[in-house]
Amino acid sequence: MSLGFHNGEFIALDQKIIPIDERGHQFGDGVYELIKVYKGAPFMMREHLVRLEKSAKAIRLQLNYSIDQLEAIIADGLHRAGLAGQDAEVYIQSTRGIATRLHTFPNVEASTTMTFRPARVIPAELRERGVAITLAVDERWANCYIKSLNLLPNILAKQAAVDNGYYEAVFFRDGYITEGSSTNVYAVKDGTLYTPPATKRILHGITRHAVLRLARELNIPVVEEEFTPDFLSSGDEIFISSTTIEVLPVTTIEGQPVGNGQPGPITRRLYDAVIADATR
Repeated sequence: MSLGFHNGEFIALDQKIIPIDERGHQFGDGVYELIKVYKGAPFMMREHLVRLEKSAKAIRLQLNYSIDQLEAIIADGLHRAGLAGQDAEVYIQSTRGIATRLHTFPNVEASTTMTFRPARVIPAELRERGVAITLAVDERWANCYIKSLNLLPNILAKQAAVDNGYYEAVFFRDGYITEGSSTNVYAVKDGTLYTPPATKRILHGITRHAVLRLARELNIPVVEEEFTPDFLSSGDEIFISSTTIEVLPVTTIEGQPVGNGQPGPITRRLYDAVIADATR
């Protein structure tokens, strides 16, 4: 129930196909997306693919497939992998192609690969008790809104967090919270939902978009503005979101409890709303 795709051909995941002179392999010169599939239906697929195009445009990469073509490949791949009607994850990666290693752009076609796999399952106990986070200085580049392959600072921060018993590292820059190493971040205070604004400093998360839309539908006030680590720590509730974890409560920051130390009611409502939206 897993399958790969490489520039027009469906392949086994263990088939060796990436040439040494692949720009993504050598430079991280590319962009990517991860789409969650619920019971065979990709959630917000068009939004993910539009963001893929925007990321590609931002790095001056001409994709070798249109959005409509990518949607057709995804549907075909899920069927071929035996994942039709199942919960799955589709990973898409597009790079500047295959050419002799030079820093300047080569005159070659872009390269696109995909993987189709069963969805990862978040342990139920994490949703029941919440997760622990730590804070980390944001040492990434200035254009985090681009979903690029250059994730080394994110990986190092995430691993340092896990090594010290935390689920996630939440970044701050110039005194303000930006986002997690692989998540968007939210605080709830006095019934209002706060999250950093969608600037170049954060990824404009697709699940983030769903959370804010659903919060407004549920008449939960939403404020998109910068806030400090102290503001985050003093929240009644904190949660993080991403494609794979959906909405996940945070109940401690560096050993200190958030609110009453339990997942909060707004976090639970928004998680339920996201799942209902994805599976309707």
